[in-house]
Amino acid sequence: MQSNTTSSNESLMSSFLEHPRLLPQTVEKRLFQLDLAANALKSSCLVVVPTGLGKTVIALMVVLARMDMGRILFLAPTKPLVEQHAAFLQRVLKDKDLVSMMTGERAPEKRIESWRQSQIVVSTPQVIENDLLSRRIDLEDVSLVIFDEAHRAVGNYAYVYIADRYHREAKNPRVLGITASPGSQSEKIAEICSNLHIETIQTRTENDPDVAPFVHEREIEWVKLIVPKELLQIRTAIEELLSRRIDDLNLLGVSSVRIDAKSSKKELLGLQAAFMSSAKNKANKSTFAAISLMAEILKLHHAVELAETQGPDALARYFQRLDGEALSRSGSKASRRIMQDPSFRQVVETLHNLKVEHPKPAAVLRILQEQIAEKPHSRIMVFTNYRDTATSLLKFLKEDNAIRAVRFVGQSSRENDEGLSQKKQADILQKFRAGDFNVLIATSVGEEGIDIPATDLVIFYEPVPSEIRSIQRKGRTGRARAGRVVVLMAKGTRDEAYYWISDRKEKTMNRQIRDLSGPGQESILKEKDPKEPFPRQLQITEAVAGHTEADEKDLQIEIGEDEESPGKILAKVFVDFREREMAKLLEAQGIEVTVKNLDVGDYVISDKVAIERKTAQDFVSSIIDPQRNLFRQMADLARTYDRPVLILEGRDLYTSQMNVASIRGAMISVAVDYGVPIIPTEDRDETASVIALLARREMREGREPKVHGHKTARTLKEQQEYLVSAISSVGPTVARNLLKHFGSVEKIMTASSEQLQEVELVGPKIAQRIRELVGGEYKG
Repeated sequence: MQSNTTSSNESLMSSFLEHPRLLPQTVEKRLFQLDLAANALKSSCLVVVPTGLGKTVIALMVVLARMDMGRILFLAPTKPLVEQHAAFLQRVLKDKDLVSMMTGERAPEKRIESWRQSQIVVSTPQVIENDLLSRRIDLEDVSLVIFDEAHRAVGNYAYVYIADRYHREAKNPRVLGITASPGSQSEKIAEICSNLHIETIQTRTENDPDVAPFVHEREIEWVKLIVPKELLQIRTAIEELLSRRIDDLNLLGVSSVRIDAKSSKKELLGLQAAFMSSAKNKANKSTFAAISLMAEILKLHHAVELAETQGPDALARYFQRLDGEALSRSGSKASRRIMQDPSFRQVVETLHNLKVEHPKPAAVLRILQEQIAEKPHSRIMVFTNYRDTATSLLKFLKEDNAIRAVRFVGQSSRENDEGLSQKKQADILQKFRAGDFNVLIATSVGEEGIDIPATDLVIFYEPVPSEIRSIQRKGRTGRARAGRVVVLMAKGTRDEAYYWISDRKEKTMNRQIRDLSGPGQESILKEKDPKEPFPRQLQITEAVAGHTEADEKDLQIEIGEDEESPGKILAKVFVDFREREMAKLLEAQGIEVTVKNLDVGDYVISDKVAIERKTAQDFVSSIIDPQRNLFRQMADLARTYDRPVLILEGRDLYTSQMNVASIRGAMISVAVDYGVPIIPTEDRDETASVIALLARREMREGREPKVHGHKTARTLKEQQEYLVSAISSVGPTVARNLLKHFGSVEKIMTASSEQLQEVELVGPKIAQRIRELVGGEYKG
């Protein structure tokens, strides 16, 4: 990386932006930013610039130019980023009240108020998506939507839905996507542009003459470490277990793709997806056996990676989780089979007696000590792929008082591993900026966009095989001054492979970005297909019970606008909040969707018709799961609505271990005892078409959706079973055994470990879990 710091360059940076809405001398003027912003004002644009070069300032310039045309929506993928952008705008604008921040922690009523009163709304996309689906807000008067970290706009991410709604609703739409790393594949860049309705791409690299003066040197070092032979022997033992299962899988002959112990996780996941798809379309014993083996293969593959790149502590924690899953009644069968394998039990025993450590923790400690000794006020970020590693590394670093480390992870929690709320994340970042902590040990949640200008050093605990993540990690340093990146690599492990994969992808992406600056962008943008918001007509071609050729015309239902009343939506549906993805599909078919919390049913079509949707596997599970009781749901549906409907989606109804006669008996009961007709569908798309057809049918009859009824309350018996079964490793069967034996929840909770073990299916570990829950000290 080049560094230029001359007096002439300093003079280049000494001028500031001037605008009636800006506070004076708050935002430095850089010509390349002005040029990019000017081009972004001509058409919807994707701006690609390296990290630390002021993507937010470019966005600010476009905001200032579009504010008088309507509301501004500034989207960022995480709450810390939202807070960062909102704080920046409030710091530089004369009127701070123009800016408001919307997050899921605010009540919907407060969000609606903020939306109406604010000129600039900064939010996570999930909040905006939910409020759009719930019809609390619309995008008609929004003059600009900014998509920060625009590379996320793929698949089902909320950016895609918002951009599509914006393109359809806004009077004067303009999109600005900003990212440092759009990816190395032209197909992905084309998908991003298509999903965001991007028309042009503007780029800069660190080597461009107008950018180079603002680039700070970033020194990159690779530290190669030797893994102890004892730990490699454990890795080899796990690889032997993995190879046996791979051989068994290949012998089944269910796939022409053959794998081995060196196959990548991506390849394994792709094969697993193929098996799952095959099971849905044409189930047989070999396919189910392959799915079971693949579940074990993926778990052992992960164990190999932990052994060679993370160390014994992280591996031991993983083995503990496998053991917990094996003991749980509702846990993984793959984990149970692995834990029952005598060879694997031997690996667990060997690991327990291991006396050596992985060299990475000591290397991190040494690097940190050297950095802090040389620069006592340093801020350092250590990135690792795994929470277990972050936890063990934090514990290891506490030996040195000069190192004030903190763990920075995502929100989700699991057993013995509590996540961080958005509030806690923001608090940790603030303390890190202030110097209360000087080392931030982060998982992937810390990679994107976090602006800590004073970060002097970034350590990769392991290389990552993703060019986007690698660039994001490196971009946390060298922002306001020279920085340093250290990548740890365990020799002879997949660390080395991941490094070379990431390096190759980064170089490919840099070539793509250079090409995008010229004629190359034309070929990229040509790859995107213009998106129709929904097809003009839905043709029902399959036979429908009871209809004749004379009815054919009635079954060709327009699903766009009413030609006599342009802009009028033909049908409305209330959708339960858990069915958000289906809500998007219905909107794509021209249905006016409102997401609500529905007590009864998943979709309310009219005052008479409501639908419960179940995938085939969900249907089977709800037959036996007391928390999702199928028959109570059908009773509530039939009691509340005159014309209840059950949509049964998917072909894999008989692929579970449940007796076929039991499944058919449940279907007969639904149709005959509860009077709920069953409509089978192939997949989500067909389900959406059926719901849309029903909605239009009701609308033509003059009936609009109206919510009725409430769920039937659980009986005391069901509540007791639910309460006890919620204890870790205690499923419905064990809960019923405990209640039958002791007679009440109170007696279960006061029983000793020995008394608990008198109950059928309750062993020492389940008894210990119950006693820990009842007698353990609460740590708030």
